[in-house]
Amino acid sequence: MTQGDALADLTAKLPAPLQPIARLATNLRWVWNHATDRVWEALAPEVWRQTGNPILVLQNTPRSRLEELEQNAEFVERVRTLDRSLSEYLARPSWFQSTAATDERPLSIAYFSMEYGLTDALPLYSGGLGVLAGDHLKTASDLGVPLTAVGLFYREGYFRQMLDAAGTQLEVYASNSPQSLPVRLVTDAQGTPLRVTIDLPGRPLRLRIWHAAVGRVDLYLLDSDDPLNSPFDRGITAKLYGGDGETRFMQEVALGIGGWRALQALGIGADVCHLNEGHAALATLERARSFADEHRCDFFEALWATRAGNVFTTHTPVAAAFDTFALPLLLKYGAEYVRHFGIKPQQLVGLGRANPDDAAEPFNMAYLAARTCGSINGVSELHGRVSRHIFSPLFPRWPEDEVPVTHVTNAVHVPSWDSPWADHLWTEACGKERWLGEPQKLSEAVARISDAQLWDFRGMERRDLVDYARRRLQRQYSQRGADPEMIALVRGALDPNVLTLGFARRFTEYKRPTMLLQQPERLTRLLTDSARPVQLIIAGKAHPRDDTGRGFVQQWAEFVHRPEIRTRVVFLEDYDMALAGELVQGVDVWINTPRRPWEASGTSGMKVLVNGGLNLSELDGWWAEAYAPDIGWALGDGAEHADIATWDAKETEQLFDLLEREVVPEFYARNADGIPSAWVARIRASLARLTPRFSSNRMLAQYLEKLYLPAAQSYARRTDHDLRVARELDLWFRSLRRHWPEIHWGNLDVGDAGGEHVFRLQAYLGGIAPEAVRLQLFAQRTDDEPAECHEMSRDHALPGAAGGYVFVGRTPGRRPAAHYTPRIVPSQPHARIPAEAAFIRWYPN
Repeated sequence: MTQGDALADLTAKLPAPLQPIARLATNLRWVWNHATDRVWEALAPEVWRQTGNPILVLQNTPRSRLEELEQNAEFVERVRTLDRSLSEYLARPSWFQSTAATDERPLSIAYFSMEYGLTDALPLYSGGLGVLAGDHLKTASDLGVPLTAVGLFYREGYFRQMLDAAGTQLEVYASNSPQSLPVRLVTDAQGTPLRVTIDLPGRPLRLRIWHAAVGRVDLYLLDSDDPLNSPFDRGITAKLYGGDGETRFMQEVALGIGGWRALQALGIGADVCHLNEGHAALATLERARSFADEHRCDFFEALWATRAGNVFTTHTPVAAAFDTFALPLLLKYGAEYVRHFGIKPQQLVGLGRANPDDAAEPFNMAYLAARTCGSINGVSELHGRVSRHIFSPLFPRWPEDEVPVTHVTNAVHVPSWDSPWADHLWTEACGKERWLGEPQKLSEAVARISDAQLWDFRGMERRDLVDYARRRLQRQYSQRGADPEMIALVRGALDPNVLTLGFARRFTEYKRPTMLLQQPERLTRLLTDSARPVQLIIAGKAHPRDDTGRGFVQQWAEFVHRPEIRTRVVFLEDYDMALAGELVQGVDVWINTPRRPWEASGTSGMKVLVNGGLNLSELDGWWAEAYAPDIGWALGDGAEHADIATWDAKETEQLFDLLEREVVPEFYARNADGIPSAWVARIRASLARLTPRFSSNRMLAQYLEKLYLPAAQSYARRTDHDLRVARELDLWFRSLRRHWPEIHWGNLDVGDAGGEHVFRLQAYLGGIAPEAVRLQLFAQRTDDEPAECHEMSRDHALPGAAGGYVFVGRTPGRRPAAHYTPRIVPSQPHARIPAEAAFIRWYPN
């Protein structure tokens, strides 16, 4: 396949000495390799400032400027050096090759996500999910992890936000013209667009494929805006999360089914299929379908083979947020597709229901992902626990602690989010490969940085943020038609020497974005204190259909116009990655107020760590496992509360108390050199202990260790030797399902011997082989004791009984025998229990 035509076009416009610039512009490594910024600034500084897009920079650089730079030996050498650096980066041995690669067979990971937040020059994201996916790709590139990404190419993407004079949010959609983006159309050997096709009722849906180079990682984006499609089908990939339920379902068909077919069309095989949320769950079905065709096996044998290689990351904190679709919609678009599986439609629909036989239950994409993936993970330790509760309906009668959901806590790609000042400080202290080193070495390096250095770099970052905010305010007020007096006022808004708080996120009810507005006069006193002033920068969007969230935006827009606080609190419109980058680099304290446990992880607060910012956040998501009293401040008591209104009021009071009694006094308590020693000590502790923990290098290394490598190994075992293990698993499961109702209990005798409880239990297994199950003694977790599970051994067969046996088990005598309940669960050396077989039978029922 070739993606070279557009690159060739860009190259042809450049003088020979400057032609490497085209390659630098079309590989997104420039997003985090800021050495290239000076090239774009030299070519067309105004275009670069306005767009941050090197493609537009090249397209709008006058020929006269190119000819001038062609004669600049220093500039030409800089371009050559950057081009060599890119070549070396792409070719050099990677961390993965030296640390994690195995000799068995090469690893290949396919990563599916509905959105990608890589840069505002490629705006294919709405919020944290996409930014996390973008950081995942950048980290895979840095570490050399063999990952290929799949997504959708949105012609309009997510909306851009403007506020009118009354503070009402206006949604504006811009066109993503591929000619001005760092993407290339994939063509076949004949030079025509490479397409994959999905049969829909009465017509084929054709999807073109675009390619973006993210360092070493290939990102493929599917696009339905093909002239050969119907008008409705052309609009499927128009807006991110746009349209009605039917459009949303078709987007997930395009991502999952179309995405897997695109990989096949490109000749890319994958051992591991990673779903970043349930939107792409249909990829697991298409993977099984194509596997069955290739290996001439039935669908369920194929699912047993491929499931082990599928990984599902859930980011959702409440079950109501999962994507669900009504059965008529599935039948409309899926009837023809299901015929290829050779199974009944009800069997396939049942994979997306908690109760497969409930005809009234909608089809749940997250349930489908859970049932067709060998591994499920949440995105923080707390979210892992929350997710075990959310997915417990799929594992009826299993203890919630045993619901098979693990966790890998999210993290951020540090080079994408550190300021120039932070990058310089960290490089001097720890070197360029700092995030691959031991955390202890990082802590030691941070300890050597003086208080004056830390405080000086924080001052530079705050100054840069204030300058940026002023420019952005002037632009948004001018666009709104404000009078010259107001524009002059905002030109002097904020103060680079004042404690700066930041609050920016999606405006929705559970994030409680107006908590500070519950006591507006108290907030005003904080902002206007002449001795210890505070300033506040607010940003955030509400979903167009979230009227409550849009109301929150308006409340803040009205508050910031109060005459007495206009220069101390500002609302910056159109929260995007560029704005987020400036905020996390410059704020002193990042405030986060979600209602626990609704923040699955949260990554915005992690981005302030490397820049010396501090966190004041709810004990939810990542902060629940990161918080310590000497590195930041915590809201809440680490518990959930049913009385929401009462607890919201308590936490509002707590937030103001923390600001008034701890945060503000500590910031302004200066020593003889004008340095707030206690504050700087807090910065040092946060930098040393949290930054390496919440670097995405740690995150991706954990994905490899806990999920990717085990998934690849399990997939290999199941597919070797003509699918021997997969076929065994299929037969084992079919037998369990057929004979499980035959299980029943006999007598139970409990005695004591040698300080232990001895259980002797009669169990009748019917047609199930005793090797296909395990008998266990299980005790629930209590306030004083952890949960326990002890295996029972088969003693002898019961005379005169078919499938009847006596089982014996022993448990410690420190707990009463009544704490232990016998149970029967499936057993197979290659199966993941209960993820792949959720049968369970408790004594005496």
